[in-house]
Amino acid sequence: MTIENQADIDGVMLAGSVVAAVRDAMLAAIEPGMTTLELDQLGAALLEQAGARSAPKSSYDFPGSTCISINEEAAHGIPGARIMAAGDVVNVDVSAELNGYFADTGATMVVPPVSPTKARLCHATRIALDSALVQATAGAPINRIGKAIQTVARKHRFKVIRNLAGHGLGRSLHEEPEGIVGFHDRHDRRRLRAGQVIAIEPFLSTRNDQVETAADGWTLVGDPKNLSAQYEHTVIVTHGAPMIATLSASSR
Repeated sequence: MTIENQADIDGVMLAGSVVAAVRDAMLAAIEPGMTTLELDQLGAALLEQAGARSAPKSSYDFPGSTCISINEEAAHGIPGARIMAAGDVVNVDVSAELNGYFADTGATMVVPPVSPTKARLCHATRIALDSALVQATAGAPINRIGKAIQTVARKHRFKVIRNLAGHGLGRSLHEEPEGIVGFHDRHDRRRLRAGQVIAIEPFLSTRNDQVETAADGWTLVGDPKNLSAQYEHTVIVTHGAPMIATLSASSR
């Protein structure tokens, strides 16, 4: 969507604050022995308390309120009986609708103990998101976002998962512009416009630059030994720095 008035700004920012709070609460709750279903139930309860609806469930009939992906799972992991263990790389992706506005966010953590490689993977992906946000300004080519992500990935010796991408959103979970990829696509001539609402989400990995859909029809997986991280913010494009709707409360 493109912002038209202050009510639109307030709506996106409020939805963003809700999914950010749920994301942070879920990450803080993770501990060895906990199942992904138990973690998802926490997220579902928090969304309900805030008056929000799970976007993947309401929009696509996803079999969970949030997406929880572990180790070789890069995205869209279905909550279930899988138990989180020490050393697991866990991604939590929370998207929801509140009062007609959608916001989407995600973050990754390692269940302690944290190995140097896993710490470096998460650190590099956070830097990739920060670098991409700098490029999200009105008039800028969309492919600068991917170039920024790719540059960070190469510097830290990780791969970009090329068939996962950010997207527009606002009045629904996925809107134009679709395919905000994490690499420099020189053929992409699109430019960002002031007021656009977009989700920027770099996916960096240790082995794979492509993932495939698992037998469950949802989970996107790589090599069994692959590890990946994702961090995601919903932002409103301006003529300067973007307005970030999904910051942690402590960062606002």
